[in-house]
Formats: sequence, structure tokens, C-alpha cells
Amino acid sequence: MTDSKGTTAGPRDVLARYQQASIDKELDVMVDLYAEDAVHEFPFSRPDIPSELRGREAIRAFLEANWKDGPLRYDAYRDVVVRDTTDPGVIVVERVAVGFSNATGRDFALPNIVVMTVREGRIVHFRDYVNILAASEALGLAPPS
Repeated sequence: MTDSKGTTAGPRDVLARYQQASIDKELDVMVDLYAEDAVHEFPFSRPDIPSELRGREAIRAFLEANWKDGPLRYDAYRDVVVRDTTDPGVIVVERVAVGFSNATGRDFALPNIVVMTVREGRIVHFRDYVNILAASEALGLAPPS
């Protein structure tokens, strides 16, 4: 994936596109950010959420089923801190997704940490350490047991 100047997008550029696609709920834009063989992990997940998605099509299917028409509307990401690593394709991101939950009728804040690996302008590995207690509350669900 290249930027408007024809250079390959780095992880910070891909992160910005990812966050905007989340806010806009642009499924095709989001899925296109992933490499064909990408892995998206949820190391801390609810029992009803897979801990790993392998491949762009699995990621698409998950987003179609759980995200695009889901009850959470992301309005912004705040407190975003991006940390570089010794690998120029890997960043560690601390952030808080904020928005509105149609499930609860209230605003929400979902803190999480992401470890994202980008190669040739696409996400090849996305490790999403979402706060499952905050996510459960935003979705109006009982905390996982």
C-alpha cells in the first residue's frame, strides 16, 4: 500500500488509516489495510470472541458479523501514544477509543494496547489487547467469567 506520494505506507500511516476506518465503519477500507495472510489476535478475549483470526477473509467475516452493524459507534481515539521498536515495521500503541453504545444508550471509553506489524504497507500482525471488562460494559454484557 502506498501513500499519496507513491511511497510505501509505514506503521504510523497505517494506524491512522485504521483508526479512521474504525470511526467511519468503512469495511472495505479496513480490510484492505491487512495483508492476505495477516493475523489479528485478541490475547484477552471473551469466550464468545475468537482469540485469533487468520487471513484477510477471516478478518472480513469477523468484521462483517461483529463490527460493521454492531452497537458501538467509535467517535475518536484519544490519548494515543505510539512507541517505536527496534523493528521499523512494528509499533506499540496505547489508546482509548471513545464513542456511543446503542446497546446501553451511553458513551463509552475502551482503553487498549496494540502491537502492530506492517510490511509493504499492510498489516501482517495485529495484537489487540482490548480491555474486555470495558468492552463488556460498553456492549451491555455481563463481565466474562
